[in-house]
Amino acid sequence: MPFYSIDDMERTEDTFGPSKRMVAGELIKIGIVAYEIGEGPDPHFHPNEEQFILMLKGKVNFVLGDETKLIGSGDLVHIPRGTEHGLKVVEGPAVFFACKSPVGDGKLSQDYNPARNIEALKDRLGAVG
Repeated sequence: MPFYSIDDMERTEDTFGPSKRMVAGELIKIGIVAYEIGEGPDPHFHPNEEQFILMLKGKVNFVLGDETKLIGSGDLVHIPRGTEHGLKVVEGPAVFFACKSPVGDGKLSQDYNPARNIEALKDRLGAVG
């Protein structure tokens, strides 16, 4: 089916984080993800997947490689393969649209690998505001 309503998308329990509403095509997988204040995935990277995140609601501290920034509704983030990244919600709930390629098994967390310097990145997430 080529047409979807967010409200009709099935909630799927994924390996990491909250339940997500996901759809997978042939080459791309997408999801609507929500986190509450103080939540967010631990810093990680995807060696085999490129990702875009479009913030729909809320604000998050976002770390991406060497950059750390507060992002909110309407901000689009490109996450190249292999780039360490993470977020922490500072105004919530935070809702974003995630798009990743390749599709793999269709789960957003399929290519999730913990960041090598996870504690330092968590400290950076707490310092933005």
